This record gives sequence, C-alpha cells and structure tokens, in this order.
Amino acid sequence: MAGDLGLLRDRRFALLFSARTVSVLGSSFAPVALAFGILELPGATATTLSVVLAAEAVPMVVFMLVGGVIADRLPRNRVMFAADAMSALAFAALGVMLLTRWTPMPALVIVAAISGIAVAMMWPALAGIIPDVVPPERLQTGNALLGLGANSARVLGLVLSGATVALIGGGWSLVVSGLMFAAGAGLIAVLRLKPVERLAEERHSVLADLRDGWKEFISRQWLWVVVAQFSVLVMAMQAAHGVLGPLLAKQSLGGAPAWSAVLAGEAVGMIGGVVVAMRLRPRRPIFLGTLLTLPTALPYLLLGVGAPLWTVVLGAVIMGVSMDVFGVLWQTTMQREIPAESLSRVSSYDALGSLMFGPIGLLVAGPVAVAIGPGPALVGCAAIVVVCGLAALTSPGVRGLTSP
Repeated sequence: MAGDLGLLRDRRFALLFSARTVSVLGSSFAPVALAFGILELPGATATTLSVVLAAEAVPMVVFMLVGGVIADRLPRNRVMFAADAMSALAFAALGVMLLTRWTPMPALVIVAAISGIAVAMMWPALAGIIPDVVPPERLQTGNALLGLGANSARVLGLVLSGATVALIGGGWSLVVSGLMFAAGAGLIAVLRLKPVERLAEERHSVLADLRDGWKEFISRQWLWVVVAQFSVLVMAMQAAHGVLGPLLAKQSLGGAPAWSAVLAGEAVGMIGGVVVAMRLRPRRPIFLGTLLTLPTALPYLLLGVGAPLWTVVLGAVIMGVSMDVFGVLWQTTMQREIPAESLSRVSSYDALGSLMFGPIGLLVAGPVAVAIGPGPALVGCAAIVVVCGLAALTSPGVRGLTSP
C-alpha cells in the first residue's frame, strides 16, 4: 500500500489528485442540496425536480462528443480548468437563486444546462489526462488513487451537505459547492503537461475526428456491449438516485439526513472498493467488472420493499464497492486498449452511450412515482439493473477479453 501511495509524491499526479478531489467534494454537495432545495420551493413537485435534473442531463449528453474532440485537440488540463470554472459559476448561481427565492423555471433550466455542459467537457478530458500523467505500468494504481480521493471527498461532502440542508437549507450547500469547484479550477491551472501532438495540428474536421473515434469504439465488442448495458442501467440509476430515492426518503424516512446516509454509505463502499481495486489483477477484467454491476440493484430493492434504513445503507455500501472496482477495471482497460491520441473521443462515446437514456429516467421518474408510488418504481429500477447486467454477460467479447 505504501508503494502505491508513493505515486502521490509525483507533483503532476498530486496536483491532478488534489484538483479532482476538491471538485468532487464540491459536486457531492449538489445531489442532496439540489433535490431538497427544489422540493422545498413553493408549489414544487417531483415533476419539478425531474425537469431541473433533466435540464442538466440533456446538454451533458448532447455535448459529450464535442467534449471528446476538444479534449483530443487541446491540452486536457486547460479543458478541465474551463469545465471546473463553468461548474463553479453554475452551482453558485443555483445557490443564490434558492437563497433569494428567485427561481423561475427558465432560469433554473439555463443554469442547470450550463452545469451539464461543464460535465460534458470534464469527463473525456479527465479520462484522457490520466495516461498523460501516470506511467503505463501504474495506470491501475493511479485510477484507484484518484478514486480514493474522489470517494473520500464524496463521503465528507454528503455528510456536510445533509447537515447543511437540515440546518439552513439547500442554497448555502450549493454556494459552497461552487466555491469548491473554483478551488479545483485553481489547482488544475498550475498543472503543466509535456507538449503532446494533438489532432488540431493534423487539420482534421470535427466530423472526421468523430468518425475515427467511432471506428475505435465500435471495433471492440466488449466496449460497446458494456456501454449499451450502462445506457439502460444509468437510466434506472438516474431515476432512483435523482428523484425516487429522495422522494421516498422525504415521505417515509425523515428527509435529507436519511438520504444523505444512503449516499454516504455508497461512498464509503467506494472507498473500500479502492483497496480491493489496488490489489486486484483479474485475468478477465471486463467479465468481472460486469458481474459486479449486479449487486448495485440491492439498495433500490431494499428501499422499494420498505426495509429498515440501516439495511438500505448496507446495501448502498455493497453497491459502492462493486461500482468502484468496476470503474477502476474499466478505466484501466480502456487506457491500455485504446490509443492515447483517440482516448478522449472514445471516452466521450462511452459517456454518451452510457448517459443517453439518463434524461428519460429523470423525466419519467416523477410521473411514475405519482402513478404507482416511489416504492414499486424503485423495485422496477432494481429489476432493470439485474436484467441488463445478465444480458451483457452473454457477450463473448465481455467474457473473453484478457489483461496483459
């Protein structure tokens, strides 16, 4: 373990680690603060929350491919700086709007959309910058350490966010979130990368760059099958995490503190997953990672059947461990299998495919909760997660890909 932590002595990795950790700390304030801040507005319903969250998710999906091209053309540290700065402005603005009670729906939608565009820029740049900073033989360790920082920040942020929402409301939590993103932007601003030849120097059109990225993506069965799985899995997760879970917590579990406990349990599990991921060297990493997506249905099932809160939190811990190990194995495999000059574009196809049905989950969650109740809807989400995971495991590419 000490040898793994030695990577933090590298200045460039330490800056990337710090910037990412602080930004995740900021983003972890948002789910609880935004959900309960919106639900506390006069006349707000579950459908109101669905619309605001979808306003963030739709631009995130639409601009994801553009973000991949930008991150393969420009220095990725600069793209990350711009994304963090946009997030800082968006969350600070949302916080001020909630605090002043000036919350017209068009303004909420616009600010949420800016936040979504920032995520679309950040995701491909982050995926591509890790091999720029970490030696090839230490990629899995680097991914795991970044996960350790992010998940530790997520636990702290969720705990502080729940307390802040309970004491003084969601507006202040969103303002703090904006300040954290600003700090992350400041840290990434001093990260210097070695000059790398980028696609802009080859004068390809954006469409040509996207075609090349698509060829890399579609030529690997393990890649597109798991992305197809996640397109459905994320739809269910978005509905459960964004709308159904907070709504059920508000109705029967005591509100924001209870939902914060569930999210914190997931984050604690992800911290534990880092320890496993650092040591795990499976011969078939994508098969194992896909298998680990099945237990992620557990907290939704427990919530849906009315299990005690402590069992839901335990289920969230198991979910966190599973998702973190999957994430480290997935990122490391992509970084090893995909050429560095195409990695951000392929990552953007990964993100686009994984997230493209997420807005649908957010939009239908509110009306479905009204029609059948949040409990049965959460059980349905659990069933969707299990079925799409089992379907992905039938793929020869998923089962057969081996690591060096």
